[in-house]
Amino acid sequence: MPENSTTPSAAPAGGTHAVLEAGAALDQNRVNYVAVDAASDGQRLDNFLLRVLKGVPKSHIYRIVRAGEVRINKKRAAVDARLAEGDVVRLPPVRISQKALEKPRAPAVTERELPTLFEDRDLLVVNKPAGLACHGGSGIQFGLIERLRAQRPQASFLELAHRLDRDTSGALIICKTRKALVRIHEMQREGRIMKHYRLLVAGDWVNERQHVRLPLARYTLASGERRVRVDPEHGLRAHTIFSVIRRFGTTTYLDAELKTGRTHQIRVHAAESGFPLVGDEKYGDYAFNDQVRKGLLGVRFSRMFLHAWRLDFPHPVSGEPINIVAPLPAELEALLAALEAQGSAQ
Repeated sequence: MPENSTTPSAAPAGGTHAVLEAGAALDQNRVNYVAVDAASDGQRLDNFLLRVLKGVPKSHIYRIVRAGEVRINKKRAAVDARLAEGDVVRLPPVRISQKALEKPRAPAVTERELPTLFEDRDLLVVNKPAGLACHGGSGIQFGLIERLRAQRPQASFLELAHRLDRDTSGALIICKTRKALVRIHEMQREGRIMKHYRLLVAGDWVNERQHVRLPLARYTLASGERRVRVDPEHGLRAHTIFSVIRRFGTTTYLDAELKTGRTHQIRVHAAESGFPLVGDEKYGDYAFNDQVRKGLLGVRFSRMFLHAWRLDFPHPVSGEPINIVAPLPAELEALLAALEAQGSAQ
């Protein structure tokens, strides 16, 4: 039988059949029946099949659904049908290529690498280190979410609720159930999740508290690198509130509250205001950053100073208030201590 081919097959005599849990190994030579778990409650059929039939091309999955070979509770279904917990999905025999089965597995992260700030049955909030991308892609084979799934192979559902830039550290929400993910996304659209960042900028920030409302648009350089710029005509609404925490003369330590969540929003808003982030290689002052790496601010510092410091939001399922604070990484604390020491010596 060729790879990814199917053969119609009936349920065992008498209409009884063994029902597998989602994620269980499938018998490629017979019809399988898979139960929809809580993690897949509300998921579209095609997305469920892409997870259960890993390695099978999307075009083939759509073909077997259209042919009526995939059924939900014994009834034909469309690819956009929504599943409910407890549904039973009939899958025809599907051959998966050995090459797909042998894809390299992401290395697991350790608790030391990825400290847990909060966890219950619906949510996991971690303190992401700088230098680790949230997900694979663009030349990165494995990101945080792939590594986390490798660390927790028993987890049926782990999805990013939002993202942080690769060079940004701090609090990151991962959803463990689809219900939590859908509601977190709704809360983000409604502005019900308060996000505060800590950052260090070059220069002496002018106002103690400043609202920056500059529309932002994404674009791509000739090299293929993605960037963001202020674009009054085509940009999307973006709003950041900057508040001064401590002035150091050549630099200023700030809190940034996000009222919208655009890509690179804090970085572009700060740079456009005349105060680029220390260590920002995309929108920063390259000559200044080079001097910072060499110890200009009291210690050698070679990353971007941007940290997702605090999250405040109602729990997406229980409604209970959640307040998360992600401690600053040691290298950021060391730079602030060096700046304090420089200020005291003057």
